[in-house]
Amino acid sequence: MSIFRARLKFTGEVVKEPIIYRLVKNFDVVPNLRKALFDYDTGWVDIEISGDFDEIERAVKALKEWGVEVFPIEGDVIE
Repeated sequence: MSIFRARLKFTGEVVKEPIIYRLVKNFDVVPNLRKALFDYDTGWVDIEISGDFDEIERAVKALKEWGVEVFPIEGDVIE
């Protein structure tokens, strides 16, 4: 089991999309939302995504394809 920590940034129409639902529906990963802030047309989420390494990689690739900016978090930033 691997864990990937990141800040996901959403802008424009992506803010209105059910991105976390799509992660769970399309990939065998477990998202754990740690912090979030959203406004009308922008937002971010600090997230831990756990699962098989290859599945996490596929999920992160999909996030980028869906228009989400992905910034890996190192260390204990989320805690």
